[in-house]
Amino acid sequence: MINKRLLIKNLLAHNDENSFYDKKRKIDISHKEGKAKFLKHICALSNSNPKNNSYIVIGVEDEDNNIIGVDFFDDSKIQNLINAYLANPPIIQYENVPFPHLPDDKVIGLVTIRPINEITSLRKNIWKYFGGSVFMREGSMSMPKVFDIELKDVNSTIVSEIENHAQNNIEHTLDSVFAFLNKRQDYDPRYKVFKEYFVLCWAGQKKEVKDKAFYSRVDIEMVNEQVRLFYSTLDEVSIEFNDDTFKIVEYVNLGLQGSDKYLKLEETLIDFNENAHYTMNSKLLFDPPQYNKKVLYHIFNSNNAILEKLKKGFSLNKNEEQDLKNLPVTYLICYFNNFQDALVKLNEAKPLLQNYSNEVFNLYKEANRILRKVKYS
Repeated sequence: MINKRLLIKNLLAHNDENSFYDKKRKIDISHKEGKAKFLKHICALSNSNPKNNSYIVIGVEDEDNNIIGVDFFDDSKIQNLINAYLANPPIIQYENVPFPHLPDDKVIGLVTIRPINEITSLRKNIWKYFGGSVFMREGSMSMPKVFDIELKDVNSTIVSEIENHAQNNIEHTLDSVFAFLNKRQDYDPRYKVFKEYFVLCWAGQKKEVKDKAFYSRVDIEMVNEQVRLFYSTLDEVSIEFNDDTFKIVEYVNLGLQGSDKYLKLEETLIDFNENAHYTMNSKLLFDPPQYNKKVLYHIFNSNNAILEKLKKGFSLNKNEEQDLKNLPVTYLICYFNNFQDALVKLNEAKPLLQNYSNEVFNLYKEANRILRKVKYS
């Protein structure tokens, strides 16, 4: 089993990006330009590595390889984006890899592109790239190709060596378990060994509601691979497990006007097998809440008025400051109730909330995360 933290370190040891790996400060697939550039790199790495895995490391400074981290990204539907825009789409996996020196809410993103030995191309137009375009890696650049394309295996040996040097061992596993238990002492840290091979650690702030346990501030890690499977400071999560499976059901608070209304968002089921293999499947459970249209029109217009005050640099009163905290989720509820302009307004609010405070910007990111999951499903 590959230790993903060691793998990232070994990849970064090849200081310059090359034809089998790329590194990014961050990616943004919430806009067409960001999606297009991400798809271009996936396409180019897949075509340049027909026989071996290729990688994108996210959260690293380009000039000096300084590991600075990015937000936890738990979009299990990113494969749907690849399938929608690429012909002969490769299978990709996005994993969140914690590093000891990073803050709790930061990780390094690792995208693994599996080899398919077929030419991958854009299926349709996106941003300034045209449908039918084919990209290849030339050194650290993803370049378009307009002539006959020939897939060549040039990286299998070196990538195999890098992956072999990143194999896990019992020392790494034990060190990671102890580190997790020590770091998460405030939130009842626990671990379980599945099939005498896999070690899962988790922690969370527990509360009982009608004889059922829910957790917030949840952190779940597969320490064999040094991969963070789940991280949230806001949501409510239920956890169930037996000797073969570990199930996470994520709930989100989408109540209006201060009322808590928790709805199921997604279920993730991890199945552990006897052959030192596991599968992780996610299923969207979300059913958007429906509200009275007159109430929503009032809230929508109030949100718009607050945005206008922020644009003009006016101060907010105490009631407006509280409404600002609710603004991301109320725009989201409006969108789920067929207020199409609500999504435009939510995107418009991003820089204003980012400049206002970390608290309200984190609430914006949470709303955007829910939206992203629902859209890609």
